[in-house]
Amino acid sequence: MNFSPRFSVIIPTFNCSETISRAVDSVLKQSWPAYEIIVVDDGSIDDTRDVVSKMQGKISYIFQENSGVSAARNTGAQAASGDWLAFLDADDIYYADRLKWHADMINSQVSFDFLTGDFEYRGPDGALLRRSMESSGIGRKLLEKNKGKVTLTMEKECFPIFIEEHFGDTHTISIPKSTFCALGGYSTNFQVCEDVHMLIRLCDRSSRAGVVTKPMAVYNIHNQSLTRSDPIRAQKQTVEALNSLKGRLRTKGMERGLDQSIRRARLDLAYAYLKSESKTKAILAVLPLLIEQPKLLSLKDLLSIIKG
Repeated sequence: MNFSPRFSVIIPTFNCSETISRAVDSVLKQSWPAYEIIVVDDGSIDDTRDVVSKMQGKISYIFQENSGVSAARNTGAQAASGDWLAFLDADDIYYADRLKWHADMINSQVSFDFLTGDFEYRGPDGALLRRSMESSGIGRKLLEKNKGKVTLTMEKECFPIFIEEHFGDTHTISIPKSTFCALGGYSTNFQVCEDVHMLIRLCDRSSRAGVVTKPMAVYNIHNQSLTRSDPIRAQKQTVEALNSLKGRLRTKGMERGLDQSIRRARLDLAYAYLKSESKTKAILAVLPLLIEQPKLLSLKDLLSIIKG
């Protein structure tokens, strides 16, 4: 059977020998076969290479010196020969119809610039914590408006709110390789927020996105991630990543969405400082909003942090 579209699934890995087989296996079990699976080993020093060697004939394996997850994804994209790219981190999994749902939408009568969808957050014990769309304001609105529908279309007017309250994640995004290359891939300047940075740039050049309302994948939460092990550093980098997009977006609507994303990031940074009992730093985290976004809401945010 000739499968089109052809998905190149890219799996970056760094010292994930215990989970990489599970991730790859979830792609191999797709009801719509992946055109290729590319595992990019970002300088692992555990036995990842030995584990992956047992998958010869099923995957393509690339080893590179440790350069970060963005560089690893970009390496995989450069090597990909499919027309659509999909990504999966080595400690997460796809559900069986993840690629099929997107393939069906691509093959429909509607033209999509990219596709995304719902996923599950699960804890270290495998327990379901929450779902992505239900955790997002725009996600809940779309679910309510399109009750019972497995797939739906998100038009450009939704994108400013989507980048502020986005659902979906790297492992539920499908993007044409040509678009990914035109965007320059993932930014290698940030250790966190590189996915949101990419999503905002993608939305900025897009007009229509396809959405799957059923869980497509599992995002496994663990305490070793930077966002959980060092939340202050993670939030500082998030603010930095979002600020780097100021003045680069095409429409005022997208700029407004970015402003709200920056506001949320500054507030999250302030909350992280408050939890560490650094009230002065918390105030300094939101103080720039008075200059960046001089309005009553910014003053209320500052007063809220001052009150603790």
